[in-house]
Amino acid sequence: MDLKGKNIIVTGGSLGIGKETAKKLLDKGANVLIIGRSLDRLKESFSNSKANLLSFDIGDIENIVVNAKKSLNFLDNRVDVLINNAGIGVSKSIEDLEYADFIDVFNVNVFGLSLFTKEVIPLMKRQQYGTIINIGSTASLKGYKNGSIYASSKFAVRCLTQCWQAELRPYNIRVCQINPSEVTTAFGNKERIERENIPNKLSSSEISHAIISAIEMDNRGFINELNVWATNPFD
Repeated sequence: MDLKGKNIIVTGGSLGIGKETAKKLLDKGANVLIIGRSLDRLKESFSNSKANLLSFDIGDIENIVVNAKKSLNFLDNRVDVLINNAGIGVSKSIEDLEYADFIDVFNVNVFGLSLFTKEVIPLMKRQQYGTIINIGSTASLKGYKNGSIYASSKFAVRCLTQCWQAELRPYNIRVCQINPSEVTTAFGNKERIERENIPNKLSSSEISHAIISAIEMDNRGFINELNVWATNPFD
């Protein structure tokens, strides 16, 4: 797919993987709508670009339909690519699990992602094409200590991705999940300050490269799932 002139939505676009991906898409001539919780942070990240910026919380389930329709209006109701990148995480032992933490994480990672995508699907079906990229995690492949909340949300995203693939391929809609391992971003940082890159750890650049490579594949084929690991993160 040639990205020039394509209408693309990136959620969770003010920092990290979303920001890096959106910038690369803009460089390739795409028309990008970038969604994030903080308008100030969006403006700071894209101050010198032609990006469309929209601020709302994907986890605000009560207003997800209104916010989705607002997003589609930005792009004149044509969406070529949707990148579901927004996500949050909580790390707690089983003894410390709380219902509220599950709700907070699942509202963003699962329910918000699903209900936002639901509003985009009718457009893609009418177009008879489209690409959806769900940003998962290697935590969707195997659980880990204190990962009950976050990993289970990403297991759910992986299941959604597989269900949507089965439903949407007859409409020429491609659905792909990208699973990064540990990436040096602001993820999990309450102050939302991005971590400095570490030479042997993955950065947002590698993940954005994987995302864009999956999108740019000719529409006759698609990557159903792509796991991205650091080569040697152990030193």
